[in-house]
Amino acid sequence: MESLSFLTVDDQPLSIDKAVKYLQASGKLAQFIGDILRQHVIEQEIQIRDDMEISPALTEQTIIDFRLKNQLTDPQTFQEWLKNNGTDYATFHSSVTFGFKLEKLKNLLTETKLPEYFIERKIFLDRVILSRIVVNNQELSEELQTQIEEGGSFEQLAKEYSLSDDRMVNGMMGPISRGTMPDKLRAAVDIANPGQLVGPIELEGSYGLFRVEQFLPASLEDTQLKQALQNELFEKWLAEKIQKLTVKLQVS
Repeated sequence: MESLSFLTVDDQPLSIDKAVKYLQASGKLAQFIGDILRQHVIEQEIQIRDDMEISPALTEQTIIDFRLKNQLTDPQTFQEWLKNNGTDYATFHSSVTFGFKLEKLKNLLTETKLPEYFIERKIFLDRVILSRIVVNNQELSEELQTQIEEGGSFEQLAKEYSLSDDRMVNGMMGPISRGTMPDKLRAAVDIANPGQLVGPIELEGSYGLFRVEQFLPASLEDTQLKQALQNELFEKWLAEKIQKLTVKLQVS
């Protein structure tokens, strides 16, 4: 059987069979199929649920807001924009509604799992701002510790003695995830107070003096963090669903 036409290029039909071969040759067939399966699973899940209704007024207001923001209030200008973006009003309207349904689905699938997942991930989400002085000699690190405890300038000593690149910014490391810190360092930092000196601590043959600047504990009150965790949980759910599918590629 002749393969169905998929695209027309310079008035010449391009068959599905040929399109698949092009995707295989470019190494992008797996990604193409993955995107299709992803959309299939999401739309199937939305269809079987009875709690996915979206107010038409919400969609209409969102489109109005979009047109105002992008200076597309003139009907002709908006039609030209739709055409230039390869869509029409019905398709655009559907995509806006689908976006709301997708977010609602994410919330429904993750709301009960989110608190436990947050606790599981919290050690990597909590951050600490540290400054450090890194030297390769234990005696020197102890001498610097004494100088700082007696009133010496941590910043100045970092510039003079530290071997790390951040010596140029007074040893300031910036926010560090607790989960990525070496165990010895994390244990010492966790019981310290802001402004307190920690160390010397031996790490991979070097000796570090660390000053705790600020703790930045993670919280689900952080809207961006909550959204990121919801997305992670949703992607896990999606991957599990796709993994269970039986997929056959049928081309002539």
